Amino acid sequence: MHFTAEDLFDVTFAPEPLPLVELAMTLVAAQRTDERAVFGRWRTRVGRELPGAVRPLLDLLRPDGQNPQFVEPYARDLEEGLAAVRRAGARLTPDQWHTTAGRAPGGPGWVRALSDGDREAWDHLDAALRTAHTALVAPHWPRIRQAFRADVAWRARLLAAHGIKACLAGTHPSARWTGTVLEFDGPPAYEVHLGGRGLRLMPSPFWTGRPLLAEGPDGPDGAPLLLYPALTPLPLVDAGTAGGALDALLGRTRAALLQALVGGRTTSELARDLDISLPSVSEHTRTLRAAGLITTRRDGKAVLHAATGLGVDLLRSGG
Repeated sequence: MHFTAEDLFDVTFAPEPLPLVELAMTLVAAQRTDERAVFGRWRTRVGRELPGAVRPLLDLLRPDGQNPQFVEPYARDLEEGLAAVRRAGARLTPDQWHTTAGRAPGGPGWVRALSDGDREAWDHLDAALRTAHTALVAPHWPRIRQAFRADVAWRARLLAAHGIKACLAGTHPSARWTGTVLEFDGPPAYEVHLGGRGLRLMPSPFWTGRPLLAEGPDGPDGAPLLLYPALTPLPLVDAGTAGGALDALLGRTRAALLQALVGGRTTSELARDLDISLPSVSEHTRTLRAAGLITTRRDGKAVLHAATGLGVDLLRSGG
């Protein structure tokens, strides 16, 4: 992503999570195979409990996240979103429908019916979205909002302490700056020139891949939207009220891990002291390291972790 000075001055956060965007990310996350230590049991449960009426949505929403935006409208409630899905779908070009149908693993039949304006197919899509929202998003909406707000609070603090470049580079472990160009590793490869439009940031507690860039709510002339993995994935967000500000931001286990790392620990010591598995420790430390809160180095066969100055500062501010 190529930034101008004007773009760097106009980086903002989305004001809140959006139900159909998070629904799409939920169905994408359920099909991915990464971050098993965090999402493994959650994926198993979703696969077992997913209503049959929802499964056709998997033809539209693939694990790479590069999905048709018409099923992910920027709407603040479900009814507004479902109406927006129909309006946006009617505006898709034949080429866009052809691309969407070509990605469907179950064959293009149902998607082709949508492109032809078949009323029964569109009613089927509406019912599938409603059912999926009821089963997968609505019961967890307070936790989704908590993860969203905690990430925005953390990025704002990172922005204040270290500047906009550190804030943006912290959205993914592969992110790096070359001058005023922000780069992420991984396919597909493409370049975007923001050209003074700015950028809007949206964390998702379900997305686990590299950040996704999409057209923003104001259309092609407005700021694009960068959707990136929230600091705390949904399976790590505690249900109910968190024990403190730091728990709300990081999740209780991750906050305890950061506290333990003020004095430094090996991976095995963290697993023993916190009574969690070694794969879970690895997932937690990877995320804390990507956020600049800890450092990791190898000492012989052991892997040593320690809190950074930024991590210690966060612990102080969080009590």
